[in-house]
Amino acid sequence: MALDQSFVGRSYPPTPPYEVGREKIREFAEAIGETSAAHTDPEAAQALGYPDVIAPPTFVFTITFRAAGEVMTDPRLGLDYSRVVHGNQKFAYTRPLRAGDRLSVTSTIEAITTRAGSDFVDLRGDVHDETGEHVATAWMKLVARAADDAAEA
Repeated sequence: MALDQSFVGRSYPPTPPYEVGREKIREFAEAIGETSAAHTDPEAAQALGYPDVIAPPTFVFTITFRAAGEVMTDPRLGLDYSRVVHGNQKFAYTRPLRAGDRLSVTSTIEAITTRAGSDFVDLRGDVHDETGEHVATAWMKLVARAADDAAEA
């Protein structure tokens, strides 16, 4: 079943604020093998001009993917999440995420296409801090594999 094209351009309400914590940043940096002291040592981050430790660039995925969940599970859109794979990801930053940030994400469906029976959803997540300042934007492409592909997998 094709996705509802009327959803292109639709934005979902901002998420409740997510507070970025030092420990979450440290755990994430360790998990991806990032060794920069700016991610674990407040003094090292301050020496680089930041008020506290900063998150590795891909950390923003943890909050934008959570926000995308509202889109992916919206029954009106018609996306079969059991067939979804993550197709692509990119980020653009105004500034790094840092410990103490309280961030909200607004998700917007930028495009919906169908190719060879598979549905492609281009989703943008705009991340703002509690003052409304833009911090980052994340784009992801979700692919809902065609039903025939799912049966063969």
